[in-house]
Amino acid sequence: MDKNSNLYALIKGIVKENPTLVMLLGMCPTLAVTTMASNGIGMGLATSFVLICSNIVISALRRVIPDTVRLPCFIVVITTFVTLTDFLLKAYIPALHSRLGIFLSLIAVNCIILGRAEAYASKNNVFRSALDGLGMGLGFTLALFAMGSIREILGSGAFFGIDLHLPLTFPIFVMPAGGFFTLGILIAILYKFTNKKPPAKVGCAACPIAADCINCAARAIKTTGEEA
Repeated sequence: MDKNSNLYALIKGIVKENPTLVMLLGMCPTLAVTTMASNGIGMGLATSFVLICSNIVISALRRVIPDTVRLPCFIVVITTFVTLTDFLLKAYIPALHSRLGIFLSLIAVNCIILGRAEAYASKNNVFRSALDGLGMGLGFTLALFAMGSIREILGSGAFFGIDLHLPLTFPIFVMPAGGFFTLGILIAILYKFTNKKPPAKVGCAACPIAADCINCAARAIKTTGEEA
């Protein structure tokens, strides 16, 4: 797929450059709030909203913001949308706002958002920056949802707060150690299904069967000696 296409800008953050499972960014909320699936979705969507909006604004202002103060300007834009998100959740979804707690405000210092602003939004047009923010946000949300689902089902025997009446649960999954364990398993699974096999070794022009030119050279010397 063409890396300059709009489709690639959208989907790269879901798997290939997933901010959580590939780039290992935003680990603080990833490990802290994913004890429930609903928390994972809530944090993921809140972060996605901030990411998309900040990417759009920073891209629109990229030719206006002086290079010497670009990072402080990026942070002002990001914190504006974080504050807006915090107010909206507190007003309309107070239960989720209470569960996310301080980690909602810490979206302002999430390295995913500042990283995309610096690496992408400040260098691309508004449309592509919005697609980049949407793709990265979806990848982050899916990773948090997967972690929250696994930890809630195995640790609490529930899903979205609904008791599944499982015969056996493992409370360690809702503890910090369970977060690290679940994250490691998901990273391993993603790596297994996306990692390409190393290219097969090829020989040199003189001996296309040989995989190692040193062995090829040794074979040539031995053959020359036998002929002599």
